[in-house]
Amino acid sequence: MKKNVNPFPEKGQDSASILAEMKLVKESDSSWKNGKMFGYVFYPGDEEAAVLEKVHQLFCSDNALNTSLFGSLRKFENETVAMVAGLLNAGPEAAGSLTSGGTESILMTVKTARDYARKHRTDIAHPQIVIPESAHPAFDKAAHYLDVGAVHIPVRADKRADTTAMEKAINENTILLVGSAPCFPHGVVDPINEIGILALKYHIPFHVDACMGGMMLPFVEKLGYPVPLFDFRVEGVTSISADLHKYGYSPKGASVIVYSNHELRRHQFYVHADWSGGLYGSPTMLGTKCGGPIAAAWASIKLSGFEGYMVRASKVMDTVKKIQSGINSIPGLYVISNPEMSIFSFTSDVHDVFAIGDELTVQGWHLDRLQFPNALHMTISSHNVGKDNEFLNALEIAVRKADSRKVQNTVSHVLVSFVNGLSRILPGQWFNRLSSSAAGLFNQKEGSKPGRSAAMYGMTATLDNRENVHEMVLDVMDNIYTLDP
Repeated sequence: MKKNVNPFPEKGQDSASILAEMKLVKESDSSWKNGKMFGYVFYPGDEEAAVLEKVHQLFCSDNALNTSLFGSLRKFENETVAMVAGLLNAGPEAAGSLTSGGTESILMTVKTARDYARKHRTDIAHPQIVIPESAHPAFDKAAHYLDVGAVHIPVRADKRADTTAMEKAINENTILLVGSAPCFPHGVVDPINEIGILALKYHIPFHVDACMGGMMLPFVEKLGYPVPLFDFRVEGVTSISADLHKYGYSPKGASVIVYSNHELRRHQFYVHADWSGGLYGSPTMLGTKCGGPIAAAWASIKLSGFEGYMVRASKVMDTVKKIQSGINSIPGLYVISNPEMSIFSFTSDVHDVFAIGDELTVQGWHLDRLQFPNALHMTISSHNVGKDNEFLNALEIAVRKADSRKVQNTVSHVLVSFVNGLSRILPGQWFNRLSSSAAGLFNQKEGSKPGRSAAMYGMTATLDNRENVHEMVLDVMDNIYTLDP
């Protein structure tokens, strides 16, 4: 048996040494307070953050599993859900829950649709959800966990759901239709009204995933920007998810799932009445729920109010428009489609966008990479406000440097093509070993410079054998979540 490289400690450490060690380790994390990270962190500002940290600390040991003991958490959750439901124009019969994040909200949505169908439709043999290919993978994750089929439909040229294809995909097993407001990859709002018509026509529940936009689009609309109807004003919408820890600027993790009525929400709950430990009921996936995020979500809305969110949204959108205009003015670069809010991606038919992303990373800017097509992704929030000129200057430098490295990038692309070709003929186990070797070659070519991953992204984006990509990602995850000796 191998010796444990990190054995359970014999004795406790003093608090000072623990904090010192943790601060030292944290120094290697990517910085976000400088405004150069897009997404992942939604920061309300130092003053509000200080209040929310105190609120979180005040309730961090409380447990929402038992609301009869912690009545304050019941109040905060119910009022938070009601405030968000009102923002999304839900009717008086609306009901909902606070979850740990968008993924749990989506899991609950699919579970609710499945159990609702089980009760009301005896003809369903294999329940299926119909989702655009741009929908968040949490829907596929939910389908995987809940033994539900996921039917993917294409998007139109503008990256919005193709409702003609959606209607063709509907069959006797369909239990849920899905649209995004907006979708994560390109930040565009699906044709919610058109999907709502289908939902009414075929009597199928319809969920709007507004995890990204639920706490932003209402304010963007009020500011006068063109925003199509996406909420409960659209007939046919039966549920909406909205994350508070994104544009609600609440500490993680807090998301709201709102249903059009209580009858739907009942199918979300889990009850076990015959346990020797007593009656057990759970409204969402989690049992024990830390009180901190619940109280902080309530406090976030109370601190900002509608006016505060309007001010924040206005500043964010000003920055968005400046950055988008600057991107489109750089020859060869363009923003994909016409996003409604502060999430978008850009690409190029001339430049290697992944190489551009690498050059931005070297300068300290952190953007996500997309595929189909290859693109760079930006989620702009309050801590990015005012960084437009600095970013655009960095982007121009990145484009020039990426172009100057074309000879080196060509060598990398030859390796990509070689690996891609072999992926079609080699067994999966052999290919995984080859891809690891290829990764070593790429890294060796790049030397010690940080942040260069264009060749690897290029390889995974172009592989025709997606099963091999799946296995590669599993290998990477297994390495990430294994202690490095």
